[in-house]
Amino acid sequence: MSDFLQDDGAPDGNANMYPQALAVTANGQTGMACLARIRLVLVETSHPGNVGAVARAAKNMGLSQVVLVQPRYADVCQQAEAIAFASGATDVLEKMRCLPSLAEALADCDYAVALSARPRDLSPALATPRAVAEQAIQHLQAQPQATVALVFGSERYGLSNEQVMQCQRYCMIPTDAAYSSLNLAQAVQILTYECRLAAQQLVPAEQATDAQARYASLAQMEQFYAHLEAALIAVRFLNPAHPKKLMPRLRRLFGRLQPELEEWQLLRGLCTAMLAQSNSTALTTAEANGESHSDG
Repeated sequence: MSDFLQDDGAPDGNANMYPQALAVTANGQTGMACLARIRLVLVETSHPGNVGAVARAAKNMGLSQVVLVQPRYADVCQQAEAIAFASGATDVLEKMRCLPSLAEALADCDYAVALSARPRDLSPALATPRAVAEQAIQHLQAQPQATVALVFGSERYGLSNEQVMQCQRYCMIPTDAAYSSLNLAQAVQILTYECRLAAQQLVPAEQATDAQARYASLAQMEQFYAHLEAALIAVRFLNPAHPKKLMPRLRRLFGRLQPELEEWQLLRGLCTAMLAQSNSTALTTAEANGESHSDG
């Protein structure tokens, strides 16, 4: 089986079976090159064997970026079980990075998808694995410097609601309702396969639209959410003592819209104006009260 597929994804001796496998993206790379800019993020992974199996699944489909967020064992990539389950994908295993938080793992990404086995209240927009893969590859085609993250939770608990809300899309793998349990590496294999399939079917750059659009990064969006929350509190639209679900709903809204960089700058300017107006109103009120007090 390992000899059946060539590096370009076309079966041996039949390079025309996937006619768009070598479609050129906006920066002159092939569709397959987009896969190098997909990052697998494993959050609080417990079992070394799963880490090794993920390395194998990633390499099977041409991916090489894997980041571990607070794994159970700091030396997980050096453990014998991980090396055994990697089954030759030790180069991917050796390049894995360990980071202390999901925010740091996503800091230089501008598109992230959370994977989960269960529905969430007020989650980001839900999509199928195939739709997620197509959107990711199209985004990478339009953004030559972009990185897309696929985020997977721990084996026992999955991702927390807070971690899910740090992503722009939410994906559930459709399984039989009678038995929906998937091993971590199985889930990774399904998503990476869909990404490879989408890369093979990539529309050439000259047929793509918005190739020059630049989108706000996830780190920039986190800055905006903090700015927006402060502005909404300042104009008394958001009560910090009783916030209800306003900010999660707004995060879901803007995550679905995926603002371009210029739009992000416009939104930040809007927040700045709201804060300035609030401060001006407060100052005017204070001055008026001071004058009233002096007159009394």
